[in-house]
Amino acid sequence: MNGSMETGHGRSSRPVGTWTMLSWMREVVATGETSDAMGPNPIGYIAYHADDRMMALVLKRDRPPVSGAAPTDGEKVKLFDTMHAYSATYTVDDDRVVHHVDAAWNPAWLGDLIRPYELDGDTLTISGAPSKDPATGEDVMDRIDFRKLQKPS
Repeated sequence: MNGSMETGHGRSSRPVGTWTMLSWMREVVATGETSDAMGPNPIGYIAYHADDRMMALVLKRDRPPVSGAAPTDGEKVKLFDTMHAYSATYTVDDDRVVHHVDAAWNPAWLGDLIRPYELDGDTLTISGAPSKDPATGEDVMDRIDFRKLQKPS
């Protein structure tokens, strides 16, 4: 199936729209330890567009302050470690969405990110994709929950 498919496993539509992150839980495969991947109550958005492009931005809510108008080199490292951002084309194949990443905060993310997902009304859950934690290198499993943003009235 390609990104223009509108159904799959009972889905009424692709995840087109802008979604705000509710939570991002991470489980370390080796230990079973779970944690908030970007701390409690992260600031995050993922947008799937009808033209088969998507963008994601996630920030830790308690990002470190900077000492002036331009961050120091040390502050830049801390800021980099408290965010994720990328842009991609995407395709939908049954119960997974594949992000074909062409620009990212971390060049290691370039290429395909395969994300199993569930779409239920205004709730989107991306989970079950094993990956490497970019900060620790550990094998992890993520569960990310989103709510669809509504147009302002």
